[in-house]
Amino acid sequence: MPTLKFSRQREAIKGYLAGTKEHPTADTVYAELKKDYPNISLGTVYRNLNLLVDMGEIIKIPTSDGGIRFDFDVSDHCHLICEKCGRVEDISLDESIISSINDQAQSTYDGLVKDHEIQFFGLCKHCLEETNTQ
Repeated sequence: MPTLKFSRQREAIKGYLAGTKEHPTADTVYAELKKDYPNISLGTVYRNLNLLVDMGEIIKIPTSDGGIRFDFDVSDHCHLICEKCGRVEDISLDESIISSINDQAQSTYDGLVKDHEIQFFGLCKHCLEETNTQ
């Protein structure tokens, strides 16, 4: 991929994502950046998020409700998607488990397995606590 010209807005998007453990939507990123960049457009945010995904600098996480969340952490990890509030949270598994998944998949498939994505579904801590107090 060719070298891109520096973009203050792209750097602001990366900075915002790097500073949060949340997995925000493009709309959330837009709302946060609008505070410091009042002239930024939602289209600019979408284009830059997709460009950062294409460059491998962030991860795009499709959710069961048809939404998209973004994650600055590109390391091998899994996500839990809350079935009640839609929150996306990181789940860390032992690295040996994660690396063995490709090997196990490859052993049962004649093509080439390069990677995988794992999503768990359930209730986040906040929704679980809320459910238990009702």
